[in-house]
Amino acid sequence: MELVKGLFKIPSFLFGLALFLGTLGLAFFGPLLWHIDVVSRVGDPYMAPGAGHWLGTDHLGVDMVSMLITGLRASLYVGFLAGVVATVVGTLIGVYGGYKGGLLDDILTVATNLFLVIPTLIVLILLSSSMEKGRSLTLIALIIGCTTWTWSARAVRAQSASLRARDHVALARINGYSTIEIVLEQILPYLLSYVFMVFILQTATAILTEATISMLGLGPYDSISLGKILNDARTNEALIGGKWWAFIPAMVLVTVIAFSLYVINTAMEGVFNPRLRK
Repeated sequence: MELVKGLFKIPSFLFGLALFLGTLGLAFFGPLLWHIDVVSRVGDPYMAPGAGHWLGTDHLGVDMVSMLITGLRASLYVGFLAGVVATVVGTLIGVYGGYKGGLLDDILTVATNLFLVIPTLIVLILLSSSMEKGRSLTLIALIIGCTTWTWSARAVRAQSASLRARDHVALARINGYSTIEIVLEQILPYLLSYVFMVFILQTATAILTEATISMLGLGPYDSISLGKILNDARTNEALIGGKWWAFIPAMVLVTVIAFSLYVINTAMEGVFNPRLRK
């Protein structure tokens, strides 16, 4: 608890948290402040920002504020879902292998390393391109989560292996606790802060990954995300035409989300990592 209280005394953590909460507030409360309509045309294509439309319109004449809020909600959804999937899969594999050791740990480590050397972006591109019209936000998030769990499994395994020889774990083993009970009750509670930091990084990675594949035209088929907004701006020559409002706000939102999460993670590591704390 003292470490958590100390976390809120770090300026960088408060700065990153404020940025991230700001994006969450825009995503959740934006529809209450603006009339969100991403279907109707409200003006000419690429109409410049003005009093009626603060960030102008896109290539179809749709209000850009509505597009950005909708895209922000979609990107955060993909990031959180993919982050949960990658963190849960990586944590379970890493904790179980790190605790058991021996042949099972060797097998899980080899499997993790095998998945680790496979180029994730290429796999995502191949999977997305093969699905055509079946690409939904949920499916994209699940694909990202199932292809990015490897590095978190390696990191959590190292932490779990260091806890295997602790006295409380040995005592639980002597008292007849099962492997699952020891992992869930004696090891995972000591890794919660570390697992949460892994989740933060996985979420940031998922948001950036979704933006990347969507910019390539391989994102969600029937949804609007920040990456899809950037792709529409690219394919409809907004950059060449100097229509900055069609792509810069989306770029800023993606950057702010990723940057704020990385700042939060760095501040947390400085508090919860004993070597860095010293």
